[in-house]
Amino acid sequence: MSRGGRREPARMMRARLICAPRPPIPMSLPMPAAARFCAIDFGTSNSAVAVPRDGEMVLVPLEDGATTMPTATFYLGEGPDLQNLPRLVGRAAIASYVEGTEGRLMRSMKSVLGSALMAQHTDIGAGRSVSFADVIAGYLRHLKRSAEAHAGHALTAVVMGRPVFFVDDDPVRDAQAQASLEEAARAAGFEEVQFQFEPLAAAFDHESRIDTDQRVLVADIGGGTSDFSIVQVGPSRRDRVDRQGDVLGHHGIHIAGTDFDRRIELGAILSEFGFGAMGPSIGGQPAREVPSRIYHDLATWHLINSVYRPQRVQELRAMKINYADLRHHTRLMTVVNDHLGHDLLGRAEMAKIASAAGDEARIDLRLVERGLSVTMTSAQAQRALADDIGRIADAAVETVRLAGLRLDQIDALYFTGGSTGLRLLTDRLAAAFPQAQALQGERLASVASGLGLDARRRFARRH
Repeated sequence: MSRGGRREPARMMRARLICAPRPPIPMSLPMPAAARFCAIDFGTSNSAVAVPRDGEMVLVPLEDGATTMPTATFYLGEGPDLQNLPRLVGRAAIASYVEGTEGRLMRSMKSVLGSALMAQHTDIGAGRSVSFADVIAGYLRHLKRSAEAHAGHALTAVVMGRPVFFVDDDPVRDAQAQASLEEAARAAGFEEVQFQFEPLAAAFDHESRIDTDQRVLVADIGGGTSDFSIVQVGPSRRDRVDRQGDVLGHHGIHIAGTDFDRRIELGAILSEFGFGAMGPSIGGQPAREVPSRIYHDLATWHLINSVYRPQRVQELRAMKINYADLRHHTRLMTVVNDHLGHDLLGRAEMAKIASAAGDEARIDLRLVERGLSVTMTSAQAQRALADDIGRIADAAVETVRLAGLRLDQIDALYFTGGSTGLRLLTDRLAAAFPQAQALQGERLASVASGLGLDARRRFARRH
């Protein structure tokens, strides 16, 4: 990759990515013994919570001792008390779905904020439906209860993380998205709700571990958005309550991990189901490509269940005439009839993770057809993700331009968010900032830790 006209070997660029050690979250302001505030990182893919305990901010063990939990809810479709909407969350929700339990899995719930879906109800089986707003509020309620159990008392105030943009290039819908999330937090039981940009929270986390002032570009790349903030951080600033003057620029785009999953599924898996295939020549007319909307919906977490609606299934059956290779249509109908869409996208996600380590991924599809599998090389993954990674890197550079700075005025890059485990991505970003030290924060916990620091600044003397 180009670095000011020079090509640096990939191994040298990767060596620059330093994993920062994690000390306890420091406290410099006094807190009451039963401080009633917390911080929530409600992520597209994973969530985490920080609470005051014994005079410091700590991350809450949410599941089996883990301080992060998948942002997932599974509504049970069989068993007693169905009218009360029994549900599982986190890893238990995903495990129930994978095990074939009857019910409805909800993932990437954050993606519906700012969309028309927030006002809609969705079917969860057994003649029941639930609004997307209630799904989010229920998940936040579980996080709140877990936080209160760890803190040992009720919590009434929260700082919630938010992306730089919930919705790209649409300030009205962006404001609606934040308002919907605030409403969900209040429905979960919080009386006071404040927000902080997620990459700025990550900057606070980075600041807690350095002993010199820096100008840092935070790259927070999670499941739904890629967000960037340029922040002045360091020991001379960390105790200030008002940090507005230290923020030099924000920018973000709605491209991140779930988009990578979609690219991988479309590029490596769904071609075996007819995506990109040509149909038969009818009446001497040139062959046309198989209609593609179904494949894009199957590759988008929050749209998968729309494919299973009876009217949609009938339409897909009638599409058989559009396929020259009828095996493709048969496989597609198996996915739809057996509700295998989330499973396929989960396999794409695992292939993405394998490619992040530079490995070749064999994707087993025998759940659809005996003996069916595909292999994805790291080169194929690179081609599939090249456009999205390029747009993310361009957004990082644009953040510097919007701040009125030069690229060489950035002292450090701080990577956080689950998708920064993708080496193709971090290498590309490091190449754009050759003078900056590249640092890897805790991918799934840096934002929550920083939000905890921010909550302490805001609330420590009031709650």
